[in-house]
Amino acid sequence: MNAAPADQLRLLDVQALDARLQQLAHKRKSLPEHAEIESLTKDLTQLRDLLVAAQTEEGDCAREQTKAEQDVDQVRQRAARDQQRLDSGAITSPKDLENLQREIASLAKRQGDLEDIVLEVMERRESAQERVGELTGRVSSVQSKIDDATARRDASFQQIDGEAASATKERGVISGTIPADLLKLYDKLREQQGGVGAAKLYQRRCEGCRLELNITEVNEVRAAAPDTVLRCENCRRILVRTSDSGL
Repeated sequence: MNAAPADQLRLLDVQALDARLQQLAHKRKSLPEHAEIESLTKDLTQLRDLLVAAQTEEGDCAREQTKAEQDVDQVRQRAARDQQRLDSGAITSPKDLENLQREIASLAKRQGDLEDIVLEVMERRESAQERVGELTGRVSSVQSKIDDATARRDASFQQIDGEAASATKERGVISGTIPADLLKLYDKLREQQGGVGAAKLYQRRCEGCRLELNITEVNEVRAAAPDTVLRCENCRRILVRTSDSGL
């Protein structure tokens, strides 16, 4: 394949832009905020699960407290009715009076037991409420950190994408001046060779594979016409001659 030396030199410009685009893509993918957001998101998920459990416990305690307080109220009302009957003097039978007094005493004990249950449930509910408050604060704190990391990531995205758009536009302009067959070969080799399709020959060394040409290869390059598209014998990339080639 033949191509004007100027066209071959422009391949190096395209290669430099492609390398820059590759670097920007890698930079975008490997921003530290990615790992930070992922780690924080895991923490947030765990905290939210704990918060839901604490809220569920608080809700259960609230219902249990309501039920216990209703039981206390029922016992208290029944004891009040019995006491009213006792005080009214309407019951004259000694046996009935004894039974009523025994029931009032039993209700008093039952009321005391139920009030102890209410206090125990209230303590558990208060503990659950404190846990809910603590976890709510931690969830809010982690969410703020995620929001901050996301904002920093998006700002980096904007900068990187701006640079990539500029490089892509410049590449389009330069590649439009390169013969189609040469550019096609370059793109094919770049895909095969890890993103590098053309390399400069610098001081008798291929800048693609970093290997120095032997004397036979140097003589072949010297003998080649300026418009001959050379290929490195080692890596098969397009080898572009410049004034620094050391020939």
